[in-house]
Amino acid sequence: MTRPDQPIRTDIGWSDASSITLFGKDFTSEILGHMNLGDMGFMELTGRPPNANESRMFNAMVVTLVEHGITPSAIVARMTYLGAPESLQGAVAAGLNGLGTVFVGSIEGAAKMLVEAMPAPDAQADFARLAAPVVQSFQSQGRIVPGIGHPFHKPIDPRTPRLFEIARETGFDGPYLQLMQAVSAEAARASGKLLPVNATGAIGALCCEMGFDWQICRGLGVMARAVGLIGHILEESRKPMSAEIWHSIEARATAHFRMAVPTDPAQP
Repeated sequence: MTRPDQPIRTDIGWSDASSITLFGKDFTSEILGHMNLGDMGFMELTGRPPNANESRMFNAMVVTLVEHGITPSAIVARMTYLGAPESLQGAVAAGLNGLGTVFVGSIEGAAKMLVEAMPAPDAQADFARLAAPVVQSFQSQGRIVPGIGHPFHKPIDPRTPRLFEIARETGFDGPYLQLMQAVSAEAARASGKLLPVNATGAIGALCCEMGFDWQICRGLGVMARAVGLIGHILEESRKPMSAEIWHSIEARATAHFRMAVPTDPAQP
């Protein structure tokens, strides 16, 4: 809530009859045709254009999140489009609403976990010592440690090594990536299960490396997944599957009713 003595102010942009200014830059001459979508997203979060390494790393992070196939968020978007084909934006919004602690939103959970364990980046930290109480805290609460393990990608999430490789090439392989790996190792030791860093854990750590506020890290998934969901809706309009999903699930869910009906009408 704005205090009475606090002015209403934005530093993002403004326009007049002949110009548009965003983050102090003339939109038509300095941004349009010069910046790609990922770079624009970076500037929205930082107030400045990225340098070459930041651009490469940030674009790799958001590209990782664009498309995951027929996931719950894609199914929800398709089903919403089936019911309201006049509202593409509503279908996309429905899919985005499912980006929470289980899917994609674990980026935020991982980033928060890392920043709370190590408020300031420290390349000399004892990462194993920092990781132990983190894992213990999650386990004592019966909560899943964010950013590790994957239901399908075993024994390793194939996206993670590539993200780590790009991080090394761009100079973002810092202490938060090391801490994320230490958390993974400690969780595996404590549980006796193989729990490698997954893509959202890697991206959460990279968000910390790039200095993003953990509270906005889920936004990277929202930015990226909106693009993917639009692709799913386009495919749904051309090769629909939502009605088949609906009728198939309904048939399976109500099969017990049909099985209870006598096959011979003459039977009492």
